[in-house]
Amino acid sequence: MTQEKVEEVIAAAGDEPFLGTLDIALLVVLIAGAAWYFMRNRKKEEEPIRSYSIQPTTVSTTTAAENSFIKKLKASGRSLVVFYGSQTGTAEEFAGRLAKEGIRYRLKGMVADPEECDMEELLQLKDISNSLAVFCLATYGEGDPTDNAMEFYEWITNGDADLTGLNYAVFGLGNKTYEHYNKVAIYVDKRLEELGATRVFELGLGDDDANIEDDFITWKDRFWPAVCDFFGIEGGGEEVLIRQYRLLEQTDVQPDRIYTGEIARLHSLQNQRPPFDAKNPFLAPILVNRELHKAGGRSCMHIELNIDGSKMRYDAGDHVAMYPINDLGLVEKLGKICNADLDTVFSLINTDTDSSKKHPFPCPTTYRTALTHYLEITAIPRTHILKELAEYCTDENDKQFLRSMASITPEGKEKYQSWIQDACRNIVHILEDIKSCKPPIDHLCELLPRLQPRYYSISSSAKLHPTNVHITAVLVEYETPTGRVNKGVATTYLKDKKPAGSEIKVPVFIRKSQFRLPTKPETPIIMVGPGTGLAPFRGFIQERQFLRDEGKTVGDTVLYFGCRKKSEDFIYAEELEEYVNKGTLTLKTAFSRDQKEKVYVTHLINQDADLIWNVIGENKGHFYICGDAKNMAVDVRGILVKILTTKGNMSEADAQQYLKKMEAQKRYSADVWS
Repeated sequence: MTQEKVEEVIAAAGDEPFLGTLDIALLVVLIAGAAWYFMRNRKKEEEPIRSYSIQPTTVSTTTAAENSFIKKLKASGRSLVVFYGSQTGTAEEFAGRLAKEGIRYRLKGMVADPEECDMEELLQLKDISNSLAVFCLATYGEGDPTDNAMEFYEWITNGDADLTGLNYAVFGLGNKTYEHYNKVAIYVDKRLEELGATRVFELGLGDDDANIEDDFITWKDRFWPAVCDFFGIEGGGEEVLIRQYRLLEQTDVQPDRIYTGEIARLHSLQNQRPPFDAKNPFLAPILVNRELHKAGGRSCMHIELNIDGSKMRYDAGDHVAMYPINDLGLVEKLGKICNADLDTVFSLINTDTDSSKKHPFPCPTTYRTALTHYLEITAIPRTHILKELAEYCTDENDKQFLRSMASITPEGKEKYQSWIQDACRNIVHILEDIKSCKPPIDHLCELLPRLQPRYYSISSSAKLHPTNVHITAVLVEYETPTGRVNKGVATTYLKDKKPAGSEIKVPVFIRKSQFRLPTKPETPIIMVGPGTGLAPFRGFIQERQFLRDEGKTVGDTVLYFGCRKKSEDFIYAEELEEYVNKGTLTLKTAFSRDQKEKVYVTHLINQDADLIWNVIGENKGHFYICGDAKNMAVDVRGILVKILTTKGNMSEADAQQYLKKMEAQKRYSADVWS
């Protein structure tokens, strides 16, 4: 009962003759009893159930309601703020590790999401002694900032703030197989200096195609001594492993207050309401789930999702994201190894009360739900996880082995590469093979990264299928050097979801893309999409056919498609041949294993120099690539440069410039992965 309500009742007592002094006294006693009960329970909740040898951080008492990072830094006596621009969680993880380590170097740190901060406050950071801003920034898509760093990127790009006195460092996360490798971090590092800020340490660049963990720890190992040098502080005190979250096991939570897989809002999967997005996915019924491969031992699925009533809209070229769940057998194995009751309800509560991130995932929940819905248990663990796991080894040799792989010594890095990465060991495999390592399940839940949504190029056109989204996905399954079989999380999850009687639903949302058909349908297009790279082009072709059926003039539509064997993995063959027969599509196919000498799409493009030049040179057409970034996309770009030099009479430099201009005009687009 509120104080206001109490006063109303007491006032009423004065007016009404049947409510006497005794009634008021009883009311006061009841209120006092309720207050005592509430305070006692709150005190109980604040007592951690267990503690481990790994020390908890000091709990700060300042309010976290503020989004002013400057106020938070000042209130808690901190001087280090680490911002992250993250699409998949890696940059956020790196930021957390840096902020945590700051305490060793007398720099208390905090992690901050630029989307939740007023970034103009960077101008005030110089007012805090020995202050430092570090930016861990991923490059995403075609050289773009991540969604949560977009506003900050635009602010420093378009603004002219005087950042004199701001001390900073930047670490970038990228992939060398992409055209715009670490473009965002390179630009931010340069731009901050242009605006007057002081670079404390050189730009670090992580390559996810090689070993981004190695890149990060190597940079970090040189970063801290440079920071100590810059500020004239003694660093490198003894390393203490610090828990970021405290455990609260909750036996008395009402079942309807427990998260069961929701991404953000409790009961959002039961009570669906738009708008639907990454934090509020739509439960889409699966209408179709059929096999596309005819033989060959591999599997490729064609899946159709019903998005009717969701108010979600898509265009050909967009992506659909799906939240998968982990293999239930692996979840059970982890529970058994950690000797845990997976149905225990618990919360992990951030010991840093200034952090906007109160829990690592929705809480309260059960260990079973956390390991099934919220945590990445099949990913290759990074070195900081091995370092913390070492503390739970009862065998000294096991402990030293894990510590060695977590170190930055050449021998340690080599061990990590061979024993973890090359062997494709996930957390379950590590704990199976290092039998004396028995971490508590709650610490494992703190250490493992969040399970991320999986993105698929939509393989349909909304013009033809406004309420359906089509997915084309290859089942990921392979044997590792240790003899185990690793399975892709999402495709394994989807494999058995075949509609038969009862409705089967999966949580999804739409992500907009820059991968777009020309605005004028008469513009000619060339598409290069071997294997499942065909997916977005199926939508493009559907749309071009739809426009032709409406009587519109549609330009040349050329597709280069490749696979192993025509009789095995030529997906959507009948559909494509029908478009050819209708005069909508020019189809060029390469079946690499149907003859003695292997033939790929790159061979066909090389032979079609006149056609390519006619489309992209003479008729200002569009060129699209979808598929493997590492080899195919790089090779195709090289062939285009060669065609532009021979057919367009350009120098190599001019040809490269011509392609860059096409990119700027959205006439050259790539939707690629490594």
